[in-house]
Amino acid sequence: MPNLKSLAKDTAIYGLSSIVARFINYLLVPIQTNKFASTGGEYGVITNVYAYVAILIILLTFGMETTFFRFMNKEGSDPKRVYSTVLRMVGAVALFTSVIVVLFCRPIAAWLGYESHPEYVVVMYLTVAIDAFIAIPFAYLRCIHKPVKFASLKIANIGLNILLNLVYFYFLPALHLNPFGIYGDTMHYDVVWVFYINLFCSAINVLLLMRELRGIRGGFDGKLCRSMLSYAWPILVMGLAGQLNQCLSQIIFPKFHGGTPAEAMADLGIYGACIKIAMIMVMITQAFRFAYEPFVFSKVKDRDNKEVYAQSMKYFLIFTLMAFLVVMAYIDIVKLLIGESYWSGLRVVPIVMAAEIMFGVFFNLSFWYKLTDRTIWGAYFSGVGAVVLFVVNIVFIPRYSYMACAWAGFAAYGCSMLLSYFIGQRYYRVDYPLKQIAAYVALTVVLFVCITWSSAALPLWGSLLVNTLLVGVYVVYTVWRDFPLKNLPVIGKYFR
Repeated sequence: MPNLKSLAKDTAIYGLSSIVARFINYLLVPIQTNKFASTGGEYGVITNVYAYVAILIILLTFGMETTFFRFMNKEGSDPKRVYSTVLRMVGAVALFTSVIVVLFCRPIAAWLGYESHPEYVVVMYLTVAIDAFIAIPFAYLRCIHKPVKFASLKIANIGLNILLNLVYFYFLPALHLNPFGIYGDTMHYDVVWVFYINLFCSAINVLLLMRELRGIRGGFDGKLCRSMLSYAWPILVMGLAGQLNQCLSQIIFPKFHGGTPAEAMADLGIYGACIKIAMIMVMITQAFRFAYEPFVFSKVKDRDNKEVYAQSMKYFLIFTLMAFLVVMAYIDIVKLLIGESYWSGLRVVPIVMAAEIMFGVFFNLSFWYKLTDRTIWGAYFSGVGAVVLFVVNIVFIPRYSYMACAWAGFAAYGCSMLLSYFIGQRYYRVDYPLKQIAAYVALTVVLFVCITWSSAALPLWGSLLVNTLLVGVYVVYTVWRDFPLKNLPVIGKYFR
């Protein structure tokens, strides 16, 4: 289908850039985990602070990205007016809240458990405020189908972040340089400089988006603003609940750990480092989302839209399940991305990856309440998931530590996914190819069990060989079932 080809093209660009960007960003993990030992707890602080950051970015964008796409595609809308209104709304909230946080940084830091480090709060909040503001120009680039510029800016920003981390952790110490006393008298690495680097990179992004930010001159429409807020608030609740499903564990973990604060941060650092490996699913889901969200809204009037949605779901699962198998097949190589002192937490990787697959399915299902303007349902589903996550965490963290966090996410996403599917079928029925999807899931489970046995029972070279063959089984089945070679360009003529 031409429409699926268009989606595939944009997804490929977003996907490749997302994979490249994530791969580059992964370099932060070995850089930081090799300099911050797991026992020190510094990486636990980074994990904890970034969990708050993920929540704040949802609050400061308050559903305006999805709302922007919806109103840009409404009949009779003025795109320039829509863009300018959204920019001003998000910018005003970011500026106002930043002033409040700077003024009250000390009590906020004390409440978060960082009483002696209020600079953590100030630096990271300013970073989030900037990122929330420029999220709208990035959404605008997606809306006008400029994935190359979108991808280039994202990759350049992450590359700069990596470079500055290398300068701080390796180059300056190697040259015995201590500008401005950033290492203190003992040349000790300070977590706050990780946050300062992020702030600097976000500020550079503002400069690179100056052309898109000129759209703020389009004026402000009060009536449009009210309509947008009415549409957006359930998305905000849904997004907040959904992000809590991803980050709540890292936020509450130190409070329910049961050990000393140092032990809690050490365990949280191990969990935070290992779930970085599982974030391959976030890459795929995010890449698909960047292309899929504007695509869905633009397809709303087409007759074959439901068929396209059903096929998109199947292909999304095909590739995410294959990614799951590839990561697990080569986990002994992938684990080199993190410091050796963090390897004890690798058992969370398959659980977290499976949870992220379910989150991707949940996102794919979400279009039914967005297209029918029943966004409140998304808030309900995500809210239920957040409650499940919270309960599982507080009950089991004291006994099972970070393993409870992994299973809590699995349970939360599973509940949200199933609720969205069964209720969505009542309001906006789509005939998904459930039998085909079930066959792929069953095959993946069988192959995963075999990969797990191989990795545990065979020497490294033997397990890699066997696991490669097992991944090959999945690829052969996929080609046979959904991607016959005869339909491929160029080489297809040799199989007809």
